Amino acid sequence: RAVRVEYELLPFVVDYEHALDDSAPKVREEGNLLSEETYSRGDLKKGFAAADVVLEQTYHTQCELHTPMELHGCVANWDGDRLTVWESSQGVYAVQSRIAEALDLPLSKVRATGQYMGGGFGSKLWPGKYTVLCALLARKAARPVKLLLTREETYLSVGNRPANTMQIKAGVKKDGTLTALEFDCSGPSGAYPAGGVQLVDWLARDLYQCDNVRTSGRDILINAGPARPFRAPGHPQGAWALEQMIDALAEKVGMDPVQLRLKNIPVRSQAREGTPPYTTTGLRQCLEKGAEKFGWHDSLARVRKYNRENGHRKRGIGAGACLWIAGDGGPPSTVIIKLFKDGSVNLNMGASDIGTGTKTVMAQVVAEELGVHPSSIQIEHADTATTQFATPSGGSKTVPTEAPTVRNAAISLKRELMAMAAEDLKVDRDQLVYVGDQIIWSRDEKTRIKITEVSRLHKRGVVMGVGYRGPNPAGKVVNPFAAQFCELEVNTLTGEIRILRFLGVHDSGRVMNRLTYDNQVFGGIVMGIGFGLTEFRQLDEQQTGKLCNRNWHDYKLPTALDVPLEMTSLPIELDDPESNNIGAKGLGEPVTIPTAGAIANALYMATGIRFTRAPVLPMDVISKISERKKG
Repeated sequence: RAVRVEYELLPFVVDYEHALDDSAPKVREEGNLLSEETYSRGDLKKGFAAADVVLEQTYHTQCELHTPMELHGCVANWDGDRLTVWESSQGVYAVQSRIAEALDLPLSKVRATGQYMGGGFGSKLWPGKYTVLCALLARKAARPVKLLLTREETYLSVGNRPANTMQIKAGVKKDGTLTALEFDCSGPSGAYPAGGVQLVDWLARDLYQCDNVRTSGRDILINAGPARPFRAPGHPQGAWALEQMIDALAEKVGMDPVQLRLKNIPVRSQAREGTPPYTTTGLRQCLEKGAEKFGWHDSLARVRKYNRENGHRKRGIGAGACLWIAGDGGPPSTVIIKLFKDGSVNLNMGASDIGTGTKTVMAQVVAEELGVHPSSIQIEHADTATTQFATPSGGSKTVPTEAPTVRNAAISLKRELMAMAAEDLKVDRDQLVYVGDQIIWSRDEKTRIKITEVSRLHKRGVVMGVGYRGPNPAGKVVNPFAAQFCELEVNTLTGEIRILRFLGVHDSGRVMNRLTYDNQVFGGIVMGIGFGLTEFRQLDEQQTGKLCNRNWHDYKLPTALDVPLEMTSLPIELDDPESNNIGAKGLGEPVTIPTAGAIANALYMATGIRFTRAPVLPMDVISKISERKKG
């Protein structure tokens, strides 16, 4: 209350589509165009000339705000010149590094620790200004200080999925072969360089086989909060546009949209230098097995019959597909496993469990390798002072990064134990086999010893194994693929859209834990429903430039009433021994990418109207239907 603030009112621009106009206020003196980038391969002109059908359409997506259930915040405390920070974070080592840099401290003087967290989705990959402020306040007060952002403050300061305007021109032959794709995109970074068009064009570059592709993007500055990684950055926006265009092309050539996608399955990463092959490409299986599980062809006939017999209620089904540019994991990662003389285990790794069940999966890997019960395994919480270095948990890389490292640590520990057991059994170490919780002589299975009975283990009290993450396969790409299928109903009198059922089909390699796997699929679908039907940032473009809907009442997250009762997860478990030593690929991000596109395609079947602007609100449906009637 003692603080008095004087504000200097400055001109602002928050509409990125007009921020490059000569009359628009400048966010920076040099102007509002932050950067431009282009990509091309093949001959676009020849590609369009070879097409039997060429379509062109502009698509829009709105800005989606980060709003995880657990607020952003931390506790800071100084002990002399040593700082400890407890943070809701996706990566404690990123917190340590950035805070040490901001406060000009050596890394050894900063400790960052985290427990379980209540949602991040990219917004907690690194600390915010609030973390630095909390540390400075704690130093001033010589007391621990807790600083949690309010919900309103999170909407303003912890990032967003930027809005995008995307124009696609595409060519296709009558047999469904894509001949050319031209993709142009613009989007706002906010007031700072933050990646407003980052990866929005990746699906156009790489998802479907096409020899002639050109993409371009413009990153634009506006007076608003910065973009930040947000569950598959750029990909849901690109899928909103590309997946609708694929359906439109299929309709024009008289082809089933699932079949057109199957016609253009890639086996190599076309957008990467040298077009390296994928270790596995499960997109075909996702589409074929998904269509079978969903009952695609029977549903088409049933929905069309329903629409003929019912008045103002119309139904539609739609499909969408994707890949995720990451999800491969990789070094660096270090894990230490300790086996105590009573057979219990301590797992020491620095990766954060961000609600995806990371610790459950890692305990399973240890249990399987060492033949111990998962309940006997204790896993350290991520802490820069006590756990090993790990990169932040994001990009769907945690399981494919950490689980192979955990397995390597367990194998290292087993080798140490077997050398000890060889002394007890008085046999050659190379003739021993590790089976369950016992070590057995391969020449005579009666000669065996339980792990807990190894004498040197009892003397030392503990045996330790250290594991490191090896490199990914050279000259190959590890990416997850997915397809999703949606059925919905539209009330053409009120504009209400009701999702009836959703099927998520994912090639993410080996399923490590089915419960946590399915929960990731369902959660990702719900987030995609929000992107496609309910969520948008509303700025006051005319008077103040301020954010208008910065609370859960006005910013509409999907609730239990907005999601289908019937959600199904169908894993496609392709054997992928090249990817890593557990065969798993990422899952968290891919499940959000095609969701909104599948919804848009189902809306088209239900209404005969192509909704190109997301989210699609009830008033949008009513307005479009009214325009069609007038037309």
